[in-house]
Amino acid sequence: MQAFTTLNGLVCPLDRANVDTDAIIPKQFLKSIKRSGFGPNLFDEWRYLDHGEPGMDNSARPVNPDFVLNFPRYAGAQVLLARENFGCGSSREHAPWALEDYGFRVVIAPSFADIFFNNCYKNGVLPIVLPAEAVEQLFQETAASEGYRLQIDLAAQTVRTPGGSQFGFEITGHRKHCLLNGLDEIGLTLNHADKIRAFEAARRAQQPWLFA
Repeated sequence: MQAFTTLNGLVCPLDRANVDTDAIIPKQFLKSIKRSGFGPNLFDEWRYLDHGEPGMDNSARPVNPDFVLNFPRYAGAQVLLARENFGCGSSREHAPWALEDYGFRVVIAPSFADIFFNNCYKNGVLPIVLPAEAVEQLFQETAASEGYRLQIDLAAQTVRTPGGSQFGFEITGHRKHCLLNGLDEIGLTLNHADKIRAFEAARRAQQPWLFA
């Protein structure tokens, strides 16, 4: 998992509440567990004018010119700004996979669905909860200024705007440690690889019949 420390990222505003995981990555694309290749189908039903299916050449599909991900000013955005209850619906882990594969490292919203919120941390995406009035300020400033970027410092737990406003956000110590060090659950386990190997060697010596 890619570590997260600081980010100076372009912001893309998705001005919709209750965005569910089927909108983030539609069900027909849930046929792989590789964690990669989902970015081209992020928000597929809003992003394109036809119905997408696995294996389609997305470069040849007609895009929806009214959807924010297709606006040239938001190309390369790494921060997604959203409204309340982002990531509701099914528990599919493909949703943060698609966001991360597209290039988003941060999602900022007033609230998130619990399972989606937890899945983000496991996949290197930082979900930041800010008060609704702060999110509204960011939406207004993003709309007013092309190339609007936010500076996000995980160690300091701050979001800073170009105008100098600063917002703090909460995160547990464990989640912060994992993101700062790029550790998913497998990575955390592998930190104890020497102890695991020693345990397995001792068990093999003590109970060899289990390994016959």
